[in-house]
Amino acid sequence: MSPVPANEALRSYWRNVPAVQSGSSEAWLSKPEVPTTSEILNIAGDQFVDIPDNKIDGPWPSKEDYIGTHYELLREDAVAPLRDAVAEVKENPRMKDNSDICIYDNATRVVISLARAGKRISWQQSKRLIPGTLVALTPADDMFAENCVIATIAARPLAGIEQNPPEVDIFFANPEDTQINPLRKWVMVEARTGYYEAYRYNLLALQRLMIERYVSRIEIRVCAHSLVRFPLSENLMKLTKVCDAPKYIKENPYLDLSRVLDSGRAQVPLENVHVLSEWPDINSTTLDESQVSALRSMLTRELAIVHGPPGTGKTFVSVLALKAILGNMSDEAPPVIVTAQTNHALDQLLRHIAVFEPNFIRLGRRTMDQDVIKNRTLHEVRKTTSTPKIPGGLRGSAMRRLKDLTKSMTTILTPLRQKEPLSPELLRNLNIISDAQCESFRRGAEEWVRIVDGNRPPGPMASWLGDSLLPVNNYHEPEDFGFEVEDADLEFERLGELEAEAPGHAADDEESDALKGTWFHLQVHYQGEQSPAAEMAIQRALGMADMWEIPDHMRGAVYNYLWKKAVSILETSFRAKAKDYMKAVGQLKLGKWELDSMVLQNAKVVGMTITGLSKYRGLVASLKPRIVMVEEAAETLEGLVMSACMESVEHLIIVGDHKQLRGHCSIQQLEVAPFNLGISMFERLILNEVEYSELTRQRRMIPEIRKLLNPIYKNLSDHPSVLNHPDVPGMGGINSFFLTHQFPELTDNNVSRCNKSECDMIVGFFDYLVLNGVKPDDITVLTFYTGQRKMILRALKGHANLQGQFFKVATVDSYQGEENKIILLSLVRSNSYNEIGFLSIENRVCVALSRAQQGFYLFGNSSNLRTNSLWRNVLDIMNKGSKRLGSKLPLTCKKHGNQIRVYDPTGAAVADAELCNQAKAWEVESQMALMDVNDHEQSDKTGPLPHSLKPPRSLGTHSEILSPEAPNGLGPAATLASREPRIFPGGDNDGGEAQDKWRTDSDADTPAVRRVWREIVSTATLAPVKPLRANSAKEAPCSHVLVPSLLD
Repeated sequence: MSPVPANEALRSYWRNVPAVQSGSSEAWLSKPEVPTTSEILNIAGDQFVDIPDNKIDGPWPSKEDYIGTHYELLREDAVAPLRDAVAEVKENPRMKDNSDICIYDNATRVVISLARAGKRISWQQSKRLIPGTLVALTPADDMFAENCVIATIAARPLAGIEQNPPEVDIFFANPEDTQINPLRKWVMVEARTGYYEAYRYNLLALQRLMIERYVSRIEIRVCAHSLVRFPLSENLMKLTKVCDAPKYIKENPYLDLSRVLDSGRAQVPLENVHVLSEWPDINSTTLDESQVSALRSMLTRELAIVHGPPGTGKTFVSVLALKAILGNMSDEAPPVIVTAQTNHALDQLLRHIAVFEPNFIRLGRRTMDQDVIKNRTLHEVRKTTSTPKIPGGLRGSAMRRLKDLTKSMTTILTPLRQKEPLSPELLRNLNIISDAQCESFRRGAEEWVRIVDGNRPPGPMASWLGDSLLPVNNYHEPEDFGFEVEDADLEFERLGELEAEAPGHAADDEESDALKGTWFHLQVHYQGEQSPAAEMAIQRALGMADMWEIPDHMRGAVYNYLWKKAVSILETSFRAKAKDYMKAVGQLKLGKWELDSMVLQNAKVVGMTITGLSKYRGLVASLKPRIVMVEEAAETLEGLVMSACMESVEHLIIVGDHKQLRGHCSIQQLEVAPFNLGISMFERLILNEVEYSELTRQRRMIPEIRKLLNPIYKNLSDHPSVLNHPDVPGMGGINSFFLTHQFPELTDNNVSRCNKSECDMIVGFFDYLVLNGVKPDDITVLTFYTGQRKMILRALKGHANLQGQFFKVATVDSYQGEENKIILLSLVRSNSYNEIGFLSIENRVCVALSRAQQGFYLFGNSSNLRTNSLWRNVLDIMNKGSKRLGSKLPLTCKKHGNQIRVYDPTGAAVADAELCNQAKAWEVESQMALMDVNDHEQSDKTGPLPHSLKPPRSLGTHSEILSPEAPNGLGPAATLASREPRIFPGGDNDGGEAQDKWRTDSDADTPAVRRVWREIVSTATLAPVKPLRANSAKEAPCSHVLVPSLLD
């Protein structure tokens, strides 16, 4: 294979770093990758940080204003959580962990203490100290008064983190802050909110974007930035309403559309269409009109904006556009770049692409797709691809330099790895003691005859110290005995699955959880005995040429002084080497990128998350891509999408829905005016009426569910396919319902909202649906609160009828882009002051209302929700006509059509609507049992009785039995209140016969039922009731006995 020249585009990108003097109007260009100590300690003493407002109305005046504003806002969002945490710890040094801050005591080079956590940490399921987290360290005796060292978590190998005490690997942001003293105790502080890794590469990318095409003019005094166009700036910054065609389309507007449209139905040939002047008739495709319009825009506009409400096929149209683009690309064309906010969405898009274009590569290894995507990650493709040699390549020279530096650094650290005290020779070599003093150590040790002590190390220093030499206790007592286990974050089954669906969730690192390389174990085994000797006295003692003249009682203090001075000198030398090491690592990375670029340039599509686009921007830019597609653009912060504006880009396609979730900010105040960081580029452009396409026909929800979105989407209509969805089993055609209640909300230990009674309702109803044949996999439980999610998941896992099942329980924020046949929505909020919290955010509500395909059941306090205009409109829609709102949940016998209304669905599973003959007991404070006393067919589907669930006493327990044969749906069994127990046996039996029938029915004969029966039969008035009419001549009459609970 012939050698190839060095990649000048990559090397140029790497060399051209911002170099603006601090204090200038563009000082942000020179800010370092990781925050400085002064930023975190707020040394300037400003009570408020000066950050610019974000302009969302009208054009931006200049490039520097536009990019600089977003840089400053993103940096504040990234830095503020740790800055505020440090300020709080500084003000209250003895504080414990709280919902915003994690504090780790006694951190050394080898140990971290979790004493302030007050709990044992379930590390495999914890978000604590994940790689990329920003932390601040301060000496334990300083507590941020003057000293603060900034670092990031480099790795959290489980083998180390599960030790007691645990170990993590940290990366010092500034080599000059590197600490090697293993005896110094530190306190480490971590902010629970924010994830710096999701920002750091984007901040660098914005700095690069600002100086691109500007470096050659750096000597010009007048700022030339505003004169330099960056790709698509006319639309993105100046807000030109009409978007022009991409340059490459203008040069060749003829495209072959036969791969995406139906050639058999077309009235004109599709192989050579002039896409700028004509377009095939709508009849030549199965797409709806809005999809055709969107597809045309994606192929012919240099900035194509596609708004897709829920279920309208955003991804489908994106894939069609990519299919058309790839089908018309030449072999020499650079790859198309596709990106998305989350790993999940990226993998979903790449799976679709793989069907018609197998030559794609994914950057980053955090994929959960082991079948299709994993083998196409750059890491895997690199293994099977041969790359030519690069004369003058950087990889080999960088590796040799790193090897030499490693040897030097090992030598520096050797004294801190030995099991003996520091040697006189080392102290002399470090110019801490004189030649005469060094010689005196040796001479004195030879002259003094001492008894050999097997517990002491050999050597002149140990002899000189004598009894002042003390061993260091390196054993660290486990500190978390007796603490409760901290709640695991059940969103993450294992560390490697972490994604930033609220932003961190951007783990694109190719490194494993354990770092690779040379490992130094730093441990001091001996120190001198402490004494009250003053430093001045020590200095006088060190003025002696003969070290043996120093009094015995001072030698321990003198040795400790010498040791600290030696460590300080070694630390300075080590930091200089660390600085060189970091430069060599940068060269190695660049050398690897040169090889990776040759692998990537042969691909047709390169995919990565939006954070990955910033992280690998130099590598991607070296490919000179012309086309970039951004999925989930409406939930991506604008600064992140800016990274896509590389110099070579001619065509940017952004797809999303700004009425669903917005981009996530760590600081809520930054999301809203005047900072508006939560407003995406996608939303800003639409608000400013830049040309865009909108999809209008949805293919997900049945009409009665889609209607709930009418207050949000005015133009959304139904595709005929949604009219054919089957009804939810056991619900008698009631495929949506809002069960309203007044059970009060609670707050969990992590200050997240939860509602125990509502949780019980949902679990009971879940059980009922499963008993009626619904697969658990077809049900998703959604909630707005993490505390409620955890509570529901625990309850489902502990339910007797549901053992061994996998449950889909998620927060609304993590479920965007997903859907399921049946959605159960737990709204949680229920209070006397009508506060609804997250439920007032329209974007989140939109996601919650639009996930269900066939069945949607809401549980909450409708009175509270009516204080919000959107919810008021939704509730009015549900309350019209078919009445899908009420305090009683309607359940239906599939076999006979009889309807049961329960006030409290914790007892929903008592009604197995498919098999009325099975007695189901519901234990509340006493018991309620609903059972058939007639000759229904037996079934082998009997299972364990549902769990006992207890509603508040004051509300009682109510049910109704309704027959479809009776007028207005009311059968002969009227509403039964819990304080008025009555029994309605079937047939023309009298009370005694009914009692005998009960006792001899084996299906109803359980201890729980017998106990309830004994309590009720003595007081109940047994009245004969005419049997309900059967649905057919062949079926036996269907009637029930309802035994309500007896409350005081």
